[in-house]
Amino acid sequence: MDKIKNPIIPGYYPDPSICRVGEDFYLACSSFEMYPGIPIFHSRDLVHWEQIGNALTEENGFHMEANCGVGGVMAPTIRYNNGTFYIINTNFADKGNYIITAKDPAGPWSEIHWTEDIPGIDASIFFDDDGQCYVMGTGNVWDNGAGVMERGIWLAKYDIENYKMVGEPYTIWNSALRGAGSPEAPHLYHIGDYYYLMIAEGGTEHYHSVAVARSKELFSFYEGNPANPVLTHRHMGFKSPITNVGHADFVELPDGSWYAVMLASRLIDGAYKNIGRETFICPVIWERDWPVFTPETGKVEWEYEAPNLPQTVYPKTPERDDFDCEELPMYWTLWGTPNEKYYKLADSKLTLRCIPQKLDEDLKPMSFDVSLSDDAYRAFAARRQCSVNLTAETEMIFKPEGNETAGLAVVQALNHQLHIERCAHDGKQVLRVVQVTCDYDKPPYMPGFTSKTEKKVCTEVPYEGDRVVLRITMDGEDWHIFCGETGDSMAELCAFDGRILNPEKVGCMTGTLIGMFASGNGCDSANTASFEYFELVGRD
Repeated sequence: MDKIKNPIIPGYYPDPSICRVGEDFYLACSSFEMYPGIPIFHSRDLVHWEQIGNALTEENGFHMEANCGVGGVMAPTIRYNNGTFYIINTNFADKGNYIITAKDPAGPWSEIHWTEDIPGIDASIFFDDDGQCYVMGTGNVWDNGAGVMERGIWLAKYDIENYKMVGEPYTIWNSALRGAGSPEAPHLYHIGDYYYLMIAEGGTEHYHSVAVARSKELFSFYEGNPANPVLTHRHMGFKSPITNVGHADFVELPDGSWYAVMLASRLIDGAYKNIGRETFICPVIWERDWPVFTPETGKVEWEYEAPNLPQTVYPKTPERDDFDCEELPMYWTLWGTPNEKYYKLADSKLTLRCIPQKLDEDLKPMSFDVSLSDDAYRAFAARRQCSVNLTAETEMIFKPEGNETAGLAVVQALNHQLHIERCAHDGKQVLRVVQVTCDYDKPPYMPGFTSKTEKKVCTEVPYEGDRVVLRITMDGEDWHIFCGETGDSMAELCAFDGRILNPEKVGCMTGTLIGMFASGNGCDSANTASFEYFELVGRD
């Protein structure tokens, strides 16, 4: 029998939420500023997973804006009740909290139902045994006794047929630790005699954790587990190879056993989190009416014995895309909703137009105001970094005529990027490697956010041909960049220190994206760059 190997969904797929319907498990993840939104995965054995769709698309009115990378769509909850799947979530690039529904989690999903009466963030939905629906979320709802309202979790009855709250929100808990950072991501379960509330706290990075509380009454102040936090790796130090563990969701198997999915990050070279937050899993048992995560060790392990379920093996995600399809495969991602068709797939090529938007546009504060932009997107088609060691390669056909650039890019959050690009400089055709970094003193969602994006040309060489192969190899943070007329005639352009793109201040909210881009750099252009293929080969 196969083992469950962590992460079960590698790459930038954070904030997992899971539900089971019969023999099938369905899992939804955050997508932040990427389009399409909320990838949906399916499994029958918790070992093998396949992506079956994306819940948010242009077809159901999804609006997303490219900016700092850490905004947009985060912390969805997926649930099933009486023949219908539900996702409740927040879109920070639009009107806030919303619900979508589907009969088939692969889609199509319904139009977006905006829920203007649901306050706060990280809204979650709960169906009790009698089918009654409830909604919960996070906000400054707990009175600390000194007249100061602190962060906590609220609960309210919800009319799911008409998408409106019934009654006022009721505060059910604050946090496991007094004054804990960021008590959020609530999930509620009715198991036996108790209602169990599970939340994340401590922030989503090193001090992240899972905490549990319970009550026999739905609307009451819940009793915290004396063992809280019930799951964390923060006590293991800053060198723990699995870190940032938290934000969990329970699922019961047909035989009555339990598992929990959660996010965590793999540490690269003992300090860096290039891949971002990924989806991990662990077994759960119940003792004295409390959950115990990973019995005996108490930490998330790299592998576990697989549960006693029929194994279903799915085809692996291809390492090479030859673009001989009508639409990009669902594991590809774009940055922001493409309000114009700047890309096309034809003649076994992906072609990107050099739109005015730069790949490294200056960052804007996240104001949470509903002032929607029609042009907040980039001509960037990418895949997520899923391996610590990898090789990415593409063959490009492109000749710049003015300000245009196009090529291969590695993109992290907050304008930390690496461009391997073709451009015209001083009247000459060149290939160059450009390092992009950003200086800022607070996150973009904090008042007073300002930033300064800086670019540095690492190397530049003349190149006259219309066709070029671009390649980057990553061995941890040791990166090497190559170019050539063919894949068999590659020359090294330069070496690069990946730590520059992955400093601690960038964090791990999102992960590294690798793909192709084109830009007119402020000028509209009809010029295009075509790409014959894209390879992303992991070597872990």
